[in-house]
Amino acid sequence: MLSRRALNRATLARQLLLERKNVKPLAAIERLVGLQAQLPRPPFIGLWSRIDGFRRTDLIRLIERGDVVRATMMRGTLHLMSRKDYVKFRATLQPMLTLGAQSILRGRMSGIEVDRVVAEARPFFEEPHTFDEFRKYIGGGDERAIAYAVRMHLPLIQPPAEARWGYSASAVFTLFDDQLDSADLQALVLRYLAAFGPASINDMQTWSGLRNLRESFEALRRKLVVFTDERGKELFDLPKAPRPDEDSQAPVRFLPEYDNLLLGHADRTRIVPEEYRKRMFTANLAIPAAFLVDGYVAGTWKIERGKVMLEPFGRLSKKAKDDLAEEGEKLARFVEGD
Repeated sequence: MLSRRALNRATLARQLLLERKNVKPLAAIERLVGLQAQLPRPPFIGLWSRIDGFRRTDLIRLIERGDVVRATMMRGTLHLMSRKDYVKFRATLQPMLTLGAQSILRGRMSGIEVDRVVAEARPFFEEPHTFDEFRKYIGGGDERAIAYAVRMHLPLIQPPAEARWGYSASAVFTLFDDQLDSADLQALVLRYLAAFGPASINDMQTWSGLRNLRESFEALRRKLVVFTDERGKELFDLPKAPRPDEDSQAPVRFLPEYDNLLLGHADRTRIVPEEYRKRMFTANLAIPAAFLVDGYVAGTWKIERGKVMLEPFGRLSKKAKDDLAEEGEKLARFVEGD
């Protein structure tokens, strides 16, 4: 049995949040199986909190070279992925994207011939375009439903722009020009556990948006170790993955909006205390930027006039305040520049 605190420390270790690591940004992005990127800036802050000596230009360079791409992936949301992982896992996630389109569009999907509209959209997106431009190009029918179906079925990426955080505010998409690998659910299970384990089947389904993963987990059971949490729920993990002592020290850390750590599990109490859940996960699906104290979410933050402003959820110790002030000053310098 693993206590909630033991799960906290194991997850922080996988997420490079127990201590900053001297790793290359591309390796970190692959270790995390991508970074959620609904907004352009958060992945930069997420890497800054995880990598020793990380600079904004380190990620900009990867984006400009095409080694990192921004595309619709897990849960049908935008992520920064390594090009290699996009090739490897895009087809694996297609059933989730198809179900996502059906769930959002419902009856409107019945009037759409997906294969036909995707084939028609392919030459259009060989050059970068917005979906507003695509809807005008369609010129008839349920234009918004057709555009959404295309977005969820055609492999598209967002081209980089000359902007501080790598991408412009306008959502421009273009066709991904490499051949995708065949679907491989078991490979994705192993990568998920390396980044988020120990975890349940439901945890991975929540993170990925995929359904019916039990068969894939069962096929891998002999290669995995199995634990239970404090409620008796079965948790799977890689045998040699890090599981630090639950008394390991966890430094204060700042997480950006939609950080991986907050979205990687169905049971988020390993990171977010139950009494704070409603303050972090609201009906509008926005996930605020948060800070960690002793490994757990303790409040939210934002930058105003060059300073990090904290909104604690509870009382902070003097040491926590001092550590947050020191870390927050470094964060402000990173975000605002000199």
